[in-house]
Amino acid sequence: MGIWVIVPVKPLNQAKTRLAQVLSPTERQNLAETMLRHVLGVVQHVPQLMGTLVISRDNRALSIAREYGARTVQESGAPELNSALMRATQVISRLNGSAILILPADLPLLEAEDVTSIIRLGEREPSMVIATDQHQDGTNALFIRPPGLIEYAYGPGSFQRHVAKAHEVGAIVNFYQSDRLSLDIDMPADLKFYSELTQGLASP
Repeated sequence: MGIWVIVPVKPLNQAKTRLAQVLSPTERQNLAETMLRHVLGVVQHVPQLMGTLVISRDNRALSIAREYGARTVQESGAPELNSALMRATQVISRLNGSAILILPADLPLLEAEDVTSIIRLGEREPSMVIATDQHQDGTNALFIRPPGLIEYAYGPGSFQRHVAKAHEVGAIVNFYQSDRLSLDIDMPADLKFYSELTQGLASP
């Protein structure tokens, strides 16, 4: 029994297409890989976690995951995030996982404190802990206890859909609010904010 992290990863060479006006294809791929490594590095050092499972169609992403000791699932067929996450959830259920934390691969400010705080909020069963983005639209972290508690509903507006699904099954719903978790890098404005923030942190 234990808590597992699932990290779904799009092909790195196809990532961040909405940044095409400000970054070259190579720069976008490098950014995606850097953020993936950051997320994997953070969760690797959270003692409450039993393991990490990365699901992707990208052999490069799966290879990186194995560098960090993660288990991997090769996604096949037409890419669809919700069905891929259900397959990953089934794998964790077979490993006797007691809870799941789904994290996107593009959370550059994620810290171990965020992960441990979310786990603490989701100690009771059945429960869901959710963190949204700066627009309160998407789902930037989703903790589910037990695995398979709800069907996943990622896509535009997923935050409200996940909350509704949890209420439908009578789960305890907690919200985790964090400026670090609210930032994902999708649009040029996100990248500009992140660059300004990191430059500020690096200044003496």
